[in-house]
Amino acid sequence: MIAEEWGISNVEILYAGAVTHQQNRAMINVLDIDPVHIDDHSLEQFDLIAFVDHSIAGRNNSVPEDFIPDIVIDHHPTDGIRAKYIDQRAGVGATATLLTRYLQAYDIELTERLATALLFGVHRETLNFTRGTTPAEHAAACFLHPAVDHSTIETLSNSVFTPETLGGIGDAIINREVRGSCLVSSLGRVSERDILPQAADYLLKLEGISTTIVFGIVESEIHLSARTSNANLHIGNLMRETFDEVGSAGGHHDMAGGQVPLGLLGATNDSEDVAVDLINKSVTTRLFEALSSWTDI
Repeated sequence: MIAEEWGISNVEILYAGAVTHQQNRAMINVLDIDPVHIDDHSLEQFDLIAFVDHSIAGRNNSVPEDFIPDIVIDHHPTDGIRAKYIDQRAGVGATATLLTRYLQAYDIELTERLATALLFGVHRETLNFTRGTTPAEHAAACFLHPAVDHSTIETLSNSVFTPETLGGIGDAIINREVRGSCLVSSLGRVSERDILPQAADYLLKLEGISTTIVFGIVESEIHLSARTSNANLHIGNLMRETFDEVGSAGGHHDMAGGQVPLGLLGATNDSEDVAVDLINKSVTTRLFEALSSWTDI
């Protein structure tokens, strides 16, 4: 709608990989959103490219690492962003909040569908206003609220777990290792990356636990998702210091993530079970060593 306001007639929403989170799939279906897989297009065919809710080529996307987008709109704290126009506000809890401010600035009339999508985006990113929420999210919600279909918000929020997600959370519970108030768990090989943050969120509810890190092997990379309610621990900085030299990692004060290529943290030439076990031990050891330097464990 912003593009249409500026006379741009053709806009595509591109994504890479697969949409695996059940609530994201539900939003696409219920709100009739039509994203296109990036493999179906060449980036050269577009006059402008915008990164929304991510900022670095090749990190959490399949864009070539030397690619420089025209626009970046993101709320994640990331260094080294290159673009012609950069709007990066780490002090805001959701990128949907930033986009809501653009609609206000351009005085674009809200449709029910757009308001519902944006408010649900704020809900998803802040876990229903319980994580990383700032006054900007509340202001955005107040602006969006009158135009929202609240029954759709409820439907999307109550989207059921897939069997894979439920099984992954179960594996995270079984495989957890706890030291003090810190919990680390491995899922081995996983087919759905979105299982990791959901498991990390769920395990943070365990009594006596203030920090959770869940990791798993997704194709040729180790993916990690971290959460904390410890005000004295900046989990984004911890993840960056621990893994940025061998992969990419970072995030906010209370939530973070990372990716590390296989082979850098464990042997991969052995049998599958042995290799996964070695990787699990290597990553778990590294995580607890890092946590011990930030917390009393």
